[in-house]
Amino acid sequence: MSSNELFDALNILEQEKNISKDTLLEAIKVSLETACKNHFGKAENVKVIIDPETCQFQCYQEKTVVDVVEDPVEQISLEAAHQMDGAYAVGDVVRVEVKSKEFGRIATQNAKNVILQKIREEERKVVFDEYYSKEKDIVTGVVQRYVGKNISINLGKADALLTESEQIKGETFEPTERIKVYIVEVKNTPKGPKILVSRTHPELVKRLFESEVTEVKDGIVEIKAISREAGSRTKIAVWSNDPDVDPVGACVGMNGARVNAIVDELRGEKIDIITWDENPAILIQNALSPAKVISVIADADEKSAKVVVPDYQLSLAIGKEGQNARLAARLTGFKIDIKSETQAREAGDFFDYENDYEDEEYDEYDEYDEYDEADESYEEGHSEEE
Repeated sequence: MSSNELFDALNILEQEKNISKDTLLEAIKVSLETACKNHFGKAENVKVIIDPETCQFQCYQEKTVVDVVEDPVEQISLEAAHQMDGAYAVGDVVRVEVKSKEFGRIATQNAKNVILQKIREEERKVVFDEYYSKEKDIVTGVVQRYVGKNISINLGKADALLTESEQIKGETFEPTERIKVYIVEVKNTPKGPKILVSRTHPELVKRLFESEVTEVKDGIVEIKAISREAGSRTKIAVWSNDPDVDPVGACVGMNGARVNAIVDELRGEKIDIITWDENPAILIQNALSPAKVISVIADADEKSAKVVVPDYQLSLAIGKEGQNARLAARLTGFKIDIKSETQAREAGDFFDYENDYEDEEYDEYDEYDEYDEADESYEEGHSEEE
């Protein structure tokens, strides 16, 4: 191969494989040194010079001029040195060019293997670096096949593994289906990068909001906290750094377009968006939405709170199988003890309440039917904690 052909080949590899030409030239240099060692038995005195601009290379041995040659690999006779230049004397170091064409078949094959191995290593490194930079972010992948209960997903240049524990219960996929996943971890292995992805991680929801809501992406609206039961329900608390921007409205979007796009990606998972507040009592009240709250007494030191709700709102506040209260506790970081107004009065925990809700009809909450049947195991006054 001429230097021009080598130059063109390296440029193609650099463009297609994203491997640095300097790295490839270094691999060629190492391969020539390896070939010399295999051919001559040693390579300590071998020097390889490559011009990165033209890809012309020269390989030579540095030999010491002696009267009597004892080691032909590292020594040259005075007579032979004079044939090259009559000015050489005993003790001088002579550069003797090594012709790569003189290498044997095995030495040549070994040199080729060194280059190919370096190319493979660099390919793996490039892929690893690309996906390592996307760790803790979401990517779109194509479902390939089920490997036992795990799912192999192609991300473009590499395959990722969606393990059973990171799958949403009941969620199934067909081959060639496109899905969004959260990259949990990228490990470098001898066989290439091992990429672990998730569909259940709370950060998946956060990244989806960043991709759908411009205000979140730009930092105008912040997602302060997330609690999630994957496949069922998620609560997120949002805050606006701009008083003119409604954080909940920005996340919901016109006619619910933004949040609905995320719900569709999560296969119908319900999402409650509430306003963050530095006041724990107000935050807890918001977190228990859609239930109405009469009063909240929060103990910031103990990270606990006593909540009183109207009698007819108790099952709504607790939620089906305790989900609403459980997610609210995780979102706020407080242990929440929910009691109905009657329970609170009987326990002596509540006295000064004017029944602002007595004229309201319960029918207005029919849209939350999913909460109406609280798990029987959740007795009235049940305490939820994160």
